[in-house]
Amino acid sequence: MRVQSHAEPLYAGTGRTGALLCHGFTGSPHSMRPWGTYLAEHGMRVAAPRLPGHGTTWQDLNRTGWQDWYACVEREFVRLADECDTLIVGGQSMGACLALRLAQVHGDRIAGVVLVNPALGSRDIRLRSLPLLHRFVASLPAIGHDIHKPGAHEGAYDRTPLSALHSLTQLWRLVAAELPAVTQPLLVFRSLQDHVLDGSSMRLLRARVGSREIEEHSLADSYHVATLDYDAPTIYAETWAFVERLCRSLGRPVPGWA
Repeated sequence: MRVQSHAEPLYAGTGRTGALLCHGFTGSPHSMRPWGTYLAEHGMRVAAPRLPGHGTTWQDLNRTGWQDWYACVEREFVRLADECDTLIVGGQSMGACLALRLAQVHGDRIAGVVLVNPALGSRDIRLRSLPLLHRFVASLPAIGHDIHKPGAHEGAYDRTPLSALHSLTQLWRLVAAELPAVTQPLLVFRSLQDHVLDGSSMRLLRARVGSREIEEHSLADSYHVATLDYDAPTIYAETWAFVERLCRSLGRPVPGWA
């Protein structure tokens, strides 16, 4: 199994405040790298793993499911939790869904959650046939590369593997059903133009999540893969400000400060 050159995981930074960043469906850590590098340069310990089946071929992804992706991020979470006093989890699209699942399972071991265009479901009528279709059709044209900024590319597959997509819909249902268990402070970024997700995920999140502290930012100049788009600097800077506030509220040192 050859990993594509852009898809290597990111492990960067030191210190006792950590961030686990999860990439999206059919994507790779490439979409997390600038975000994670920014946080590491500000004194944080960062992990952005490559999820199973990603960064190689879409056929590999079709041989995996949500349990594999979640197991990967949970292993990284456990490792970071041993190395850090304060830990946030974040992600984009499916990665945001995985971050929410970590928050549901691990509770107050997670100080805060950062979500970029979180995927929790879709009203696309084509998904109704997926439970049967994925048994007969291996893939369909890609859903990746939704970026407004010219020249930016997330390195996603050029096909959408349907068995893996079917598994993703099962993760959506699980996480959506247990949203009240998410009580950590949330920082949420939402692109005003998103050609991958409809608005149902954000409506569901607002209606059901248990968090009392929710800070939401609208991104006017980015599409779905916002961490690589025009508004990416806003995501990076606001995440850092979020971490600063969390550390102060918990009475813990701010990363990078003496």
